[in-house]
Amino acid sequence: MRHLIFGLAVAAALATPAWAAPETWLLSVDRWGNAEHSALTLEASGHVLTGRLDDWTVSGRKDGDRIAFTATDSDGEVRRFEGAAHDGVLTGWADYEDTSNTGARVRHAVSGRRLAMPDGPPGPRTYSPETFSNTFTADLAPVLVIQPRDVVTTRTVDSGGVDAQGRTVALYGNPQTGPFFVAGAKAGDVLAIHIRKLSLNRDWADSLDGFSGRAMSQGLARVPDLGARVRWRLDRATGTARLENPPEGLKDYVVPVRPMLGGLGVAPDFGFPAQSAGDTGRHGGNMDLNLIGEGATVYLPVFQPGAMLFLGDGHALQGDGETTQWALETSLDVEFSVEILPARPLSAPRVETADRITVLGQAPSLDEAVRSATGGMVQWLQQDYGLTVSEASMILGTAAEYRVATLAGRNAGLSLSLDKARLAGLKRVQSSSR
Repeated sequence: MRHLIFGLAVAAALATPAWAAPETWLLSVDRWGNAEHSALTLEASGHVLTGRLDDWTVSGRKDGDRIAFTATDSDGEVRRFEGAAHDGVLTGWADYEDTSNTGARVRHAVSGRRLAMPDGPPGPRTYSPETFSNTFTADLAPVLVIQPRDVVTTRTVDSGGVDAQGRTVALYGNPQTGPFFVAGAKAGDVLAIHIRKLSLNRDWADSLDGFSGRAMSQGLARVPDLGARVRWRLDRATGTARLENPPEGLKDYVVPVRPMLGGLGVAPDFGFPAQSAGDTGRHGGNMDLNLIGEGATVYLPVFQPGAMLFLGDGHALQGDGETTQWALETSLDVEFSVEILPARPLSAPRVETADRITVLGQAPSLDEAVRSATGGMVQWLQQDYGLTVSEASMILGTAAEYRVATLAGRNAGLSLSLDKARLAGLKRVQSSSR
């Protein structure tokens, strides 16, 4: 059995005979420059401690301003921690077995922060952001701890860091709102993010004229003066957009808005660096898929304690491919909720709407993105309907809808959708849906 021994010098507040309620800490161990995060929950009855360290069972004692406990797992490793905690912040050292040399031990820096866990049943929560992140990472302090079925109201800035009042409040490059720590989410789970409402909160959006590099032919590349910023006026009453200073050929051009989130993602796995808010991967990220709007549910794999959810890069409207490099970039009011679903492999982000299921393939080339989306959809059909690869191929051969999601980022995005009506006659063996 694995035994983890923890000795911490803690603040005097923890030296009382009993704690009023369990405490949850987010711990971080610096393993040669790689932050390893874990969730620690402790409950005291007198001097006796019980709890969990991720999936390990914790038991121990507290004496004065020190605590010591063991956490039991299955492989016999012993780890020792010591440190001090003040005002909800913990610092100290962790003593681990060497990963390569049997019998040797290595000392790592450890830090932690106590989380303000929600009380009572799920309900409405509001977060008014004051800071934003240009990376998807588990290394930031959570801005809010939420629980499944909480209805969270918040807002985003646009991709340039401009808010609803026109103030620049964050660095350009798709700054994200978050991270939100989802109570109970652990590595291996699937996080379902339900986008309940997306609303415009200002009357303009910015875009560009011209074409992203992947969409630009040699002939188009020779056209001068493309790439200028273009201002669009948003009419929230009618739900439409028109150019603020239209050229003659577009003076009567009016389009209906369809707000969407260009950015939605969780923190990447241990050992991976923070991911740019302009990049994508299995964690989600700057997906720029115009299906991610009001009423959609996005499914992402969880890699870190609490998932650490981010959202941002609001668009009033985006055509397939985001061919102008910028969509109609704007700030948004957002209402969302989350669910934690049982562990299952997800090779790519998934999206569900009222009438379709969609997998987003993301890769440096569209060819690779097609392969990623196809493999991801076959995986979904195998998991939910028990189909063989041969059977799934026949579904795709008669019902697949491939669309270019984005051409604007380092990765191209290619979505593969299936109309739910085509699947209505199949028997489900498992469900990842709502």
